[in-house]
Amino acid sequence: MTDKRGPVLTAELVSSSARLTITEICQSYDVDRAWITEMVREGVLEPEGGPEGDWRFAAMSVRRIATARRLERDFSLNPPGVALALDLLDEIEALRHRLRLLERGDKAE
Repeated sequence: MTDKRGPVLTAELVSSSARLTITEICQSYDVDRAWITEMVREGVLEPEGGPEGDWRFAAMSVRRIATARRLERDFSLNPPGVALALDLLDEIEALRHRLRLLERGDKAE
């Protein structure tokens, strides 16, 4: 299915302990192996396993892949730009988590 912005991505919910192969990711997100390899090279994805054919990706990678694809599509980012944007989003999430913890500590006093 497509809309005005391009293809609509779909995803399946997977358990947090699931490990996906590079083939499963390529099929699920309509990306090629070269794209996955580039995302690994940029540090966006961290595979487990040895050579590329044996890579396994944790379920958390699924979320990062979907976000990376949206960043590419919506902002026309190249792979280094995607990596930077994801790093900044991770940092914002960590800071928000820390702020919530600090706010709870203040209310408990």
